[in-house]
Amino acid sequence: MTEQAKRAAAIHRRALVVDGHNDLPWKLRTAFASDFERFDLAARHDEGHTDIPRLREGGVDALFFAAYVPSEYEGRGAARLALEQIDLVKGMVDRYPELELARSAADVERIARSGKIAALVGVEGGHTIEGSLAVLRSYFELGARYLTLTHNDATEWADAATDEPRHGGLSGFGEEVIREMNRLGMLVDISHVSFETMAAVLRVSEAPVIASHSGARAVNDHPRNVPDEILERLPANGGVVMVNFFSGFVVPAAADVAREMLAFYRELRARYGDDDAAAEDAWQAWWSEQSIPRGTVSDLVDHIDHIVQVAGIDHVGLGSDFDGCSAVPEGLEDVSKFPAITEELVDRGYAEQDIIKILGQNALRALAEAEVVARRLAPATPRSSQISGGSRPAAL
Repeated sequence: MTEQAKRAAAIHRRALVVDGHNDLPWKLRTAFASDFERFDLAARHDEGHTDIPRLREGGVDALFFAAYVPSEYEGRGAARLALEQIDLVKGMVDRYPELELARSAADVERIARSGKIAALVGVEGGHTIEGSLAVLRSYFELGARYLTLTHNDATEWADAATDEPRHGGLSGFGEEVIREMNRLGMLVDISHVSFETMAAVLRVSEAPVIASHSGARAVNDHPRNVPDEILERLPANGGVVMVNFFSGFVVPAAADVAREMLAFYRELRARYGDDDAAAEDAWQAWWSEQSIPRGTVSDLVDHIDHIVQVAGIDHVGLGSDFDGCSAVPEGLEDVSKFPAITEELVDRGYAEQDIIKILGQNALRALAEAEVVARRLAPATPRSSQISGGSRPAAL
């Protein structure tokens, strides 16, 4: 091992490493019927991206497990599915003593010091609140510490990056959602949302926002990535962009494949309707025939470099999307490979304290500052509990 590699390894050990987005709960649900006997996290696996031995190898101290619900479940029990995903994370930490549920930035630091891995919850998809602030509050009480405002489709109150606009960003109720999240101390996640929604969130939010799994659009011009106009506004807000590892968002040559993926996925939804199994089979058959440039760790760190140049060193982190993405850069095959990022940052001349910020300190700072805002806003009373009329449109 070279002296440079030894230095990188030492920095990685000293850092508190936080992954902003991991989709293991949905993988467990769809591939293993949420059964830990069928996929034992205590064992090291060759399939998938995540298990406890590989988290240990990667030096991961904390990660947000996504309570993900696909957009097509809007109007088909999205809230129930989100609750089941949160419950699955709770079952995970109950079963495995190496994991502990974290509800605050202080919890994360305490759990990491104890030698355990801090498990946080983020709910992915604003359609899961079903137009109700009461549902949002319930998620928070159960431990969710961020909400991704949309998934691939616009909701009845927020526009998505990969769908036709409906609100010019946020509706009036969407602004209420942001204010209520601020009051709770729940991070607002702007991954998956449109530029106009990002801008509206930054106008409304009093707390730092995150993009839990997005890249820099100037590096890869895909709508899922964050444009410079938003990066330039992050210092005033205190927000953090946590760089996604999916090759389609990392490597410019893969952006067109990523667009084709979504277009084909929508075609399958239209063709198969509620027959999820048939749609999944067709999807797997299609994907097996595709070729996507994977890129390298260097390509990923190009996104970090750009965000640092535009927003500053305090506004970038890591959000892998492991177990939720179908192609990752070479050298980042699973959660055991996080040290490769540290090595690349050292090779590019980043100072130790700056590397520590990128690996997790920035994300924890954003969560802690959101908690401070919540304490200040605590006396405030929620304006309403649901969208006017309490009704929801048919599924998109």
